[in-house]
Amino acid sequence: MATKDRGIFFLRAVVGLGMLFAGLDKFFMWASGTPFTAAGYLQHATGGAWLGSAATQIVNPTHGFWVSLGQNATLMPIVDTLVVFGECAVGAALVLGLATRFSAIMGVILMATLYISNWSFANGPFNEQFMYLAIMATIAYVGAGAYALDTVVSKLAITQRIPAVKYALG
Repeated sequence: MATKDRGIFFLRAVVGLGMLFAGLDKFFMWASGTPFTAAGYLQHATGGAWLGSAATQIVNPTHGFWVSLGQNATLMPIVDTLVVFGECAVGAALVLGLATRFSAIMGVILMATLYISNWSFANGPFNEQFMYLAIMATIAYVGAGAYALDTVVSKLAITQRIPAVKYALG
């Protein structure tokens, strides 16, 4: 197989394992020992940072939205479930190379949401969420590569009849 396919597999596997671990950690409570909730993050860690800004200064223009979301007892269980499920599903799909383009796009949306809510630019705009976003956007653009279940699924008769499905696979 080509070097390109091995490179794509490596990117998919590393980012996928990172996402999968993050989701499983929240689900099984490995690090904290307490049930996961994004409420604390949304209420207390979305003030943002800018080059030279004080740690207590709120610079994130979307901060009020995230705080109100974190205080909404009706929506938080939905948000918490979406975060855990999203990280696990995107991570597993990228590792397996299954529905790769769709999974990578969902990962881009998740990372873009975290990038905006975090708004941490004290060290410039290239933080962890940006890097995950950039890698997943690249995977969405180039597809799964040869080492992926998408290559097997794309050969199925039903997939051959529906070009949009074949493209979404990667």
